[in-house]
Amino acid sequence: MSYIDGFVLAVPTDKKQAFIDHARSMDPVFLELGATRVVECWGEDVPPGKTTDFYRAVSAKDNETVVFSWVEWPDKATRDSGMAKMMDDPRMDPANNPMPFDGQRMIFGGFTPIVELP
Repeated sequence: MSYIDGFVLAVPTDKKQAFIDHARSMDPVFLELGATRVVECWGEDVPPGKTTDFYRAVSAKDNETVVFSWVEWPDKATRDSGMAKMMDDPRMDPANNPMPFDGQRMIFGGFTPIVELP
């Protein structure tokens, strides 16, 4: 069964194209290092919650849109190896390729699927 890295972040709404451009330049690195799929999703129907929600999770501001992304790997070993290589890859250095969002407010984690349907 595959392994999933999930990400939620807040992107300035007026930087949508910059985010898309950044993703198109960076996401192939995941594939190069063993990922099988990368999906970037721009928030469209993200309701505010009463107790918590995506906006609060990333401290989104009124001028920001929530983005939900995931990277699918064939297994955790491939993910661990790929992510270790990615951290040393100069293409991932924010000095070389600045992110069009505040990376300190991004939440992320690795997940083992427990139910998977086609």
